[in-house]
Amino acid sequence: MDTWISFRALFFLLLMSGFVVEIQSLGVGINYGQIANNLPSPQRVAVLLQSLRINKVKLYDADPNVLRAFANTNVEFIVGLGNEHISDMTDPTKAEAWVKQYVQPFLPQTKITCITVGNEVFGSNLANAQPEIMTNLLPAMKTVYNALVSLGLSSQVNVTTAHSLTILSSSYPPSSGVFREDFASYIKPILDFHAQVKSPFLINAYPFFAYKDNPNEVSLDYVLFKPNQGMVDPVTNLHYDNMLYAQIDAVYAAMKAMGHSDVDIKISETGWPSKGDENEVGANPQNAGEYHRNLISRVQQDKGTPMKPSVPIDIFVFALFNENMKPGPASERNYGLFYPDGRPVYSLGAQGQGPQGYLPELVYSSASKVQVMSIFGFLFFIMGFLIHV
Repeated sequence: MDTWISFRALFFLLLMSGFVVEIQSLGVGINYGQIANNLPSPQRVAVLLQSLRINKVKLYDADPNVLRAFANTNVEFIVGLGNEHISDMTDPTKAEAWVKQYVQPFLPQTKITCITVGNEVFGSNLANAQPEIMTNLLPAMKTVYNALVSLGLSSQVNVTTAHSLTILSSSYPPSSGVFREDFASYIKPILDFHAQVKSPFLINAYPFFAYKDNPNEVSLDYVLFKPNQGMVDPVTNLHYDNMLYAQIDAVYAAMKAMGHSDVDIKISETGWPSKGDENEVGANPQNAGEYHRNLISRVQQDKGTPMKPSVPIDIFVFALFNENMKPGPASERNYGLFYPDGRPVYSLGAQGQGPQGYLPELVYSSASKVQVMSIFGFLFFIMGFLIHV
């Protein structure tokens, strides 16, 4: 069957069935990367995400084609400015021009709620080659924010940046969390900025890396949110049964050490690869499925970390699709929840349940079952028509 025709048939079925069934929601946001040459169009992606009831998406740029495709969908977007643009964004004229071109024209039809200025700047290859990028990061964030203010958009769109966990010099136990000394002079004023404008501190956190590097010392159950003894922080006596929440609290502890308990943390990236190189221990579909299913289940409980139990965790899973043009080890090209043709890489439902095809498990209410049966033949008729056009 031609791929385009199969997508048409599939997505029409999704749209039609959406009137009479409730599709299991992931309850988390997702990173929509596009470093690939085989991805479906943004229009088709918009239908897929709506069928999954995903209403938060993070981009690494501000692709106009994506933003147009999601107009009037009620999906909230984080858009990005790459590290290569940070120096330019210190210029107020250039920052305002960027906002006018990539943000303002799409509001309010597309819900853009945040701009990330740079990604993992501290310790990045670009920062190693151009140390001034670390100095320019906060001025760029402030200049973009001021552009939003001048255009009357600051109440709709906030400004932040995303950090790797390598900004910490200590993270175990969580209460010992502290930022690296060589980054502290940059991070303290960034935290001051977040507190001032009420924007979140974004962290990219991957328990997979800790397990891959020390599989004999790090419990697989602990990193996969499976039942385990966990660990108790000897200072706070708080119990942790998974590594991700311990990592989050380590960042909270580092922020508190800098005088900030007034800034929220969001996890801008977390995930688990379904495939890796021979030395990438644990990179397989079984572990990836376990990680995401258990993570989603935990997030949907609407509870916080042991250190911040009343603050729900806001998480963006990495990533929507496998991206075949990403450099680096094999795992980098295999973080997707979906293959580019729309098939799930593994089940996102309860263990041993759907999806078996393109969709998560469909959950029918008792009142809708008769309606479903009454249109079932009609849907197959439409699908057959689309397949043969």
